[in-house]
Amino acid sequence: MITFAWRGSFTNPELNGLHAEGFAHEPADDDWWGRVHRHSLGWVCAREGAELVGFVNVAWDGAGHAFVLDTVTAAGVRSMGVGSRLVEVAAEQAREAGCDWLHVDFEEHLRHFYLDRCGFRPTAAGLIALNPG
Repeated sequence: MITFAWRGSFTNPELNGLHAEGFAHEPADDDWWGRVHRHSLGWVCAREGAELVGFVNVAWDGAGHAFVLDTVTAAGVRSMGVGSRLVEVAAEQAREAGCDWLHVDFEEHLRHFYLDRCGFRPTAAGLIALNPG
């Protein structure tokens, strides 16, 4: 059984590992706990037993706009609705906090997930690469 917790507990090593698996990079030593406590409205953790199997960060502007970042699920639970439930809980909590809008940016291969599975609608947006690589 998978459980979902708003502002759920996690350790930096377990989130670094999940992020590395989900985004195909070597595990980092990032201070996620400090980051989300400094900059986020909240976050959602998904756990299967004791194992962290999903995460989404909800940053915000301190008023009406919240932003979904770093949506990630473990390989073993993909295509089981975990990611869309993470976003659903994030939306519920952002609404309860008084936000009017929930934004997300995504790569084209995630279009079906965010638009069809999570209910976002397409909008015009812009982006400046501040550190082009």
